[in-house]
Amino acid sequence: MKLKAIIVEDEHTSRDILKNYLTRYCPNVQILGEAENVEEALVLIRNNALDLVFLDVEMPYGNAFDLLEKVGDINFETIFVTAYNQYAMEALNAHASYYLMKPISIDELIKAVDYVTDIKQRESALQDQILVPKLNAVAGKITIPQHDGFEVINTVDILYCKADDNYTEIFLTNKKKKLVSKTLKYFEDALMDSHFSRVHKSYLVNVNEIVKYVKGKGGSVVLSNGKQVSVSASRKAELLAFFK
Repeated sequence: MKLKAIIVEDEHTSRDILKNYLTRYCPNVQILGEAENVEEALVLIRNNALDLVFLDVEMPYGNAFDLLEKVGDINFETIFVTAYNQYAMEALNAHASYYLMKPISIDELIKAVDYVTDIKQRESALQDQILVPKLNAVAGKITIPQHDGFEVINTVDILYCKADDNYTEIFLTNKKKKLVSKTLKYFEDALMDSHFSRVHKSYLVNVNEIVKYVKGKGGSVVLSNGKQVSVSASRKAELLAFFK
């Protein structure tokens, strides 16, 4: 799969090194342009349908995070390339797909491109399609504690679970909602073998109820009841692995 990409880097030599590495070792990456600052990068991003942006952190007149904030709704993957490891956490929070340290390791560059390629291939296959999980739903039940005992719910009747501090809201296919004094992590573990995916820190969804995937910064999924749930970039690959 071809990945349309740009390189955002203020140092000419660094741009040339990365471009040469990509040409030699990652032939599926098509470089559409180069930018040495935030404003030039914005023009390229707004004028091209991109799959991938190689992004240096430090640039004249702003940095990588300023650029991403100005872009707003991001529908491309981002690989940070920097000599400063102190930006790793910020890059993660900015939904970076990969973080490469300078000098660039060819092996790490190939791994980064392969990772993005896999995500984009899955997105392309799923785009605007009704999603069909690889496996049929596992018939199972889960118990919800109550003051006078517990209630038994069929896992196939759960649309999604939403975190509410130390509580969890469970939304059912019959449009009913249950509030349980358990964390979302508790239900993530309990439903591990029942085709549920933690797509976001606040959401656990029934994969069998997903009907559409929408591209975006991390993307989002649409459930059978029309509910649209954001997907964290760090959870995207795990979610897409459920589908053909």
